Amino acid sequence: MFRFEDPIYLYLLLLIPLFAIIRFVALRTQKRRLRKFGNPLLLKELMPDVSRWRPGIKFWLLQAALALLILMLARPQMGTKISHEKRTGIETIICVDISNSMLAEDVTPSRLDRAKMMVENLVDHFTDDKIGLIVFAGDAFVQLPITSDYVSAKMFLSSVDPSMMGTQGTDIARAVEMATHSFTQEKEVGKAIIVITDGEDHEGGAVEAAEAAKKAGMRVYMLGIGSTKGAPIPIPHTSDYMTDNTGQTVMSALNEDMCKQIASAGGGAYIHVENNSNAQDLLDQELEKLARKETKATVYSDYDEQFQAFGILALLLLVIEVCLLESKNPLLKRVSLFGTRKKSVATVLLLLVAMSVSAQTDRQYIRQGNKQYRAGNFPNAEVSYRKAIEKNDRNPQALYNLGNSLLFQNKDSAAVAEFEKAAKAETNPLRKSKAYHNMGVVCQRHQMFGEAIEAYKQSLRLNPHDDETRYNLELCKRQQKQQQNQQNQQNQDNKDKQKQDQQKQDQQKQQQDQQKQDQQKQEPKMSKENAEQLLNAAMQQEKQTQDRMKKAQQRPQKRSIEKNW
Repeated sequence: MFRFEDPIYLYLLLLIPLFAIIRFVALRTQKRRLRKFGNPLLLKELMPDVSRWRPGIKFWLLQAALALLILMLARPQMGTKISHEKRTGIETIICVDISNSMLAEDVTPSRLDRAKMMVENLVDHFTDDKIGLIVFAGDAFVQLPITSDYVSAKMFLSSVDPSMMGTQGTDIARAVEMATHSFTQEKEVGKAIIVITDGEDHEGGAVEAAEAAKKAGMRVYMLGIGSTKGAPIPIPHTSDYMTDNTGQTVMSALNEDMCKQIASAGGGAYIHVENNSNAQDLLDQELEKLARKETKATVYSDYDEQFQAFGILALLLLVIEVCLLESKNPLLKRVSLFGTRKKSVATVLLLLVAMSVSAQTDRQYIRQGNKQYRAGNFPNAEVSYRKAIEKNDRNPQALYNLGNSLLFQNKDSAAVAEFEKAAKAETNPLRKSKAYHNMGVVCQRHQMFGEAIEAYKQSLRLNPHDDETRYNLELCKRQQKQQQNQQNQQNQDNKDKQKQDQQKQDQQKQQQDQQKQDQQKQEPKMSKENAEQLLNAAMQQEKQTQDRMKKAQQRPQKRSIEKNW
């Protein structure tokens, strides 16, 4: 496929007909002036060395050289091949348990790290297969939609960590159900669901989910990782271990019976993962039994600069134009004409060299970045792509590749910004659709389903035949609906909780009012009793006083005489 990297310079080709019109007018004016001097036939005999055709040939040689220089400025590129390769393989969805119990170190270096190593080895063994990644704990979500991009699979796998899940626990049923709806619509192709877990299922329903997957034509393989004796769960970045409410250290053990039941219900096999490669070999043998089907995959290659050929042709035309003299006698005009053209030829050569250097600079940085990108050195690749953008900020390939290198460094927001720039600068609809596709993958990864759906729709508008984008769009819509249902359920739960709290408050208020009423009823009784007691006490005291007075009156009176000294 052929294209121009900077097609805006092609508008300069309008100078070609403009110069042709100017020359035509100049020739008409020249002939009109010659007629004033005399008969044209007589003037032709007086100028025998003047050629009629050579000036026109020289003019059109210059015009052709100018056109080639303009094409060089537009940066012609060729070499992009969009081919549909036929591949024969299976589809595999890997569900990785990232609950806190996977941090146990009864398997070296830990259960989770050992699971990552197994997935990496499995991806290395794949050639024409498709792979997807789901992480789960108390909930589950798609980390990577099913794809044949193994590099992306490893990149997304490296970022897996228990801190990604806000809800802890182990819901194997949820992971299996999500994996069941994450495959493509291809029929007669082997589909495997590989669950890597320690088997501590806290939610239940995993056996039923595995049976449903088997009925849908899928096989569920359980990879039990850990020790059946149990191991403590370390707290990240500390030397302590997790404890329960009573302060006892939590011991996490592999539940092999549960794993075997799920694998049997899913028509697969159970494999115990230990500190050796036996589990990897057994898993490869099981996957080899699955049916393989021929599928199509779209492969894109890079563009290569083709300005060199245009430069050589332009230089050749300029040399011919210089050597071709206007007079018929080269012996009389060679020296003078060559001398007058010497500076112009040197100027043109310098221009070609400058254009070659400027055209190669950003492309050279892109090639350097591509080599670093393929080697997995993403930070250095980012630097190279940024240098290419400094030379040409409208280079869509540099912008797109920069977005990919940022994506592999988990700089998702910056990657989306570069993909947007690449989509705006790109003129090829197929490459532009890939930029929107990657934007959708990033948004879907962060559960920004609305933005992901819009990006996938834009990608399909540019490339309606992209089945992978169409599949991701449907999956994203389904996940958005599930998220909305969960939010609605959560809102309903919050409303119910608020209603219950309000009812409790009303009941407490009623109880308080009842207590106040009871106190008000009791207070008058207490005051009446007190009053009666006080009245009785006063009456008794009055009676006692009267009795004493009566006794005093009945006693004989004594007289005392005071003597006067």
